[in-house]
Amino acid sequence: AWEFQEAVAEVLAVKALAALRHCGLTRLVVAGGVGANRRLRERLDADAAAGGLRVFYPELELCTDNGAMIAFCGARRLMAGARTGGGGAFAIRPRWPLNELTAET
Repeated sequence: AWEFQEAVAEVLAVKALAALRHCGLTRLVVAGGVGANRRLRERLDADAAAGGLRVFYPELELCTDNGAMIAFCGARRLMAGARTGGGGAFAIRPRWPLNELTAET
């Protein structure tokens, strides 16, 4: 298990920091459940510091599984009267503040 975690942390750190450099950025925010992984945090912090980059994380209690957040959003929509239609098609919204929820969205 340790070797798998180490391999995943290495791949994620290398790719995330390479993407920052490629885009000319210097800061990375790691959120969601993956942000709670201590080894990933250590690896990102070390590699970022060596490359003059910065990584930011929410408090550990806020690093939860995004699936729980998606389910909560779905429950709020259902309680607001939203129904699916059209064969299950839906629009993708990369940013969706909960205060914008309506039965139509």
